[in-house]
Amino acid sequence: MHRIRVTRLVVSLALVVTGAAAVLQAQAGFEVVIGKAFDSAFVKDFYLEGNSIPTEKRNAVLIKTPSGARVEFALLDTSGYSSQVQEKYSGMIISEGPISVCGVKLEVGSYGFGTKLPHPSGSGDGQVFFYDQAGSKAGECSVSKDAHLKMPKPLQVIVSGGKARLYLGVYGLDLE
Repeated sequence: MHRIRVTRLVVSLALVVTGAAAVLQAQAGFEVVIGKAFDSAFVKDFYLEGNSIPTEKRNAVLIKTPSGARVEFALLDTSGYSSQVQEKYSGMIISEGPISVCGVKLEVGSYGFGTKLPHPSGSGDGQVFFYDQAGSKAGECSVSKDAHLKMPKPLQVIVSGGKARLYLGVYGLDLE
């Protein structure tokens, strides 16, 4: 009888600890990964529609989602590629877990993205288009200018209060 109680107690404690860890993980939110962990995960070339396109390390970021999956975002160096490639792709996403970018649900995998944005001094919304590796459209969304963003970069992720926002210049996309 004593052995059964001890076993139940151990199982109960294990369930409580596992549940608490899951809650803490979910509350942790997004995290930007830097240093050696970023360097070892950074992709130097990205393959899209038969093209191996160099990425821009200075315009790349690696994040960890609340579920622990890593997601890399980077701009692509399409100079020297056809105008069709330059118009369609400005960046890439590689995700180890499902992620939603401005409401577009992207599953595990790799994606290219392109943008149609107003001139930086102009106003109005822009659009971001997502494509799978074969070049098929995976989704699109509208993006608005964030007038309060200080020191915008060509690509960055800002994490605040457990939430994350991908910025392409002054245009922000919510990550979930």
